[in-house]
Amino acid sequence: MPSRRTVLSAAAGVTASLATGTAAHADDQQLRSLLGRMTLPEKVGQLFVMRAYGHSATDPDQADIDANLTEIGVRTAAELIARYRVGGIIYFTWAHNTRDPRQIAALSNGIQRASLAQPRGLPVLISTDQEHGAVCRVGAPATLLPGAMAIGAGGSRADARTLARISGRELRALGIRQDYAPVADVNVNPANPVIGVRSFGADPDAVAGMVAAEVAGYQRSSVAATAKHFPGHGDTAVDSHFGFPVITHSRARWSALDAVPFRAAIRAGVDSIMTGHLMVPALDGSGDPATLSHPILTGVLRGELGYDGLVVTDALGMQGVRTKYGDDRVPVLALKAGVDQLLNPPSLEVAWNAVLKAVREGELTEARLDESVLRVLRLKARLGLFARPYVREGEVDRVVGVRAHLAEADRLAERTTTLLANAGGLLPLSPRTHARLLVVGADPDSPSGTTGPPTGVLAEALTGLGFTATARPTGVSPSADVISDAVAAAGGVDAVVVGTYNLTADSPQKTLVERLLATGKPVVAVAIRNPYDIAQLPTVRACLATYSWTDVELRAAARVIAGRVRPRGRLPVPVPAADDPTKVLHPLGYGLSYGT
Repeated sequence: MPSRRTVLSAAAGVTASLATGTAAHADDQQLRSLLGRMTLPEKVGQLFVMRAYGHSATDPDQADIDANLTEIGVRTAAELIARYRVGGIIYFTWAHNTRDPRQIAALSNGIQRASLAQPRGLPVLISTDQEHGAVCRVGAPATLLPGAMAIGAGGSRADARTLARISGRELRALGIRQDYAPVADVNVNPANPVIGVRSFGADPDAVAGMVAAEVAGYQRSSVAATAKHFPGHGDTAVDSHFGFPVITHSRARWSALDAVPFRAAIRAGVDSIMTGHLMVPALDGSGDPATLSHPILTGVLRGELGYDGLVVTDALGMQGVRTKYGDDRVPVLALKAGVDQLLNPPSLEVAWNAVLKAVREGELTEARLDESVLRVLRLKARLGLFARPYVREGEVDRVVGVRAHLAEADRLAERTTTLLANAGGLLPLSPRTHARLLVVGADPDSPSGTTGPPTGVLAEALTGLGFTATARPTGVSPSADVISDAVAAAGGVDAVVVGTYNLTADSPQKTLVERLLATGKPVVAVAIRNPYDIAQLPTVRACLATYSWTDVELRAAARVIAGRVRPRGRLPVPVPAADDPTKVLHPLGYGLSYGT
């Protein structure tokens, strides 16, 4: 592994004062000197953040080699760096980057080693989406914490800061130094298919407080937080992965709603902001997505909001940014709009060569590239990557998933569970009166490498609390036979716990709950994703909202059901009535507790 002196030499003679890795000591002139020694292709490479399949930078499995050859034209992450000199690499579970903590740390070191071995080699900014809750890339045994809407239900900025500090500390130990979190979108549309529980809630000031707190927590751990998705993705019924959302807010409504958390993030010194692939006609009437909009990114974000940090695109393979322009035009237009980092293009060869061509032909000036490369270098220096590009693999087990972090995750989750209904004081249940429990319901795939499935986690947790609980998963769309079998099984227990997942008026899950209620057995519904499920369950006696189906939130719900802790969460979003979305069934801030 290269020494510190070798690293500094590889970085074109950056001096020891730059290598301190702090903004206070890193002389911007030294970074500019480093920039001046870079070739144009190297500068272009620094603007890209790219995926690479495999658990190792140099020796991935054959299937991952094949995937890399098919999608990128290289065999390994090391070859990717050598060919394109990319400034960043993003980790995904599906790319097999995140098997276990020690492997992740070794992969990070291998990536840094490959980059620093290049002429004028630079450290790589390694990133991932570790939002917690519904979106995580690093799973157990790393600490998995409550998601954003759960933290919003808890209402504690201190908890948000603690979450980010723990998450950041573990990510840093793995060599991941840029986290694409927190979500700064204000979720005011219950039908939002892509944000939803990934948002802290519907109140812009409350969301702003949580965003600023998480930014502070990540800063304390020396990991770059990323507020997303500018200019705000909270009021859409279209998923920008598959379509092109249009936000119809007026300029005044955008300023009073969507902009508030981003202003707070900027005031908190957020290191990076991610763009959203959505159209906001009130901010730019051209029909371009915000990612490609000069009026939005340079005019509003940099000009009006005064942001001078790093701007990273959402993934460039998403349909929202590809609807209007081809893959060769998107990266060029994004840079012209004011973007600094180009995230995960569908074809790196096409995107990289398009940017290089645009500079050589004069559509983009090299000076414009230099602005963005300098921002990338500044962030790397601020994070200490010039001085300490490697992690100590032997120390991973002393940081990642340690007992103190796991205990804190449980404590945080206990403050988020929201009691939405409790007719006749059904909850808490006692093993003395309801010893035998049946746990049924949806078992969506684990969002973050937890043990799962939800019914099993709930049953195990309830058994550990003195009940005899049996799991009988029924799925998101149970058939008539599955429903009948579950109803028959309910005959032999004292109460039923049913996990619901995104209920609709005609959902078979709703039929399941109604059939269970008809047995006369006590039924406790647990909305394991959207709290809006309660609107479809008007006759259920007891209902809890967990805001995600990760183990930590389900275990907390079990402790609430058993009365080991009191429910303290309050709705961070209003729940509209099922028969009239203009009416509010439960308002913002609603939540019951035991004895009330």
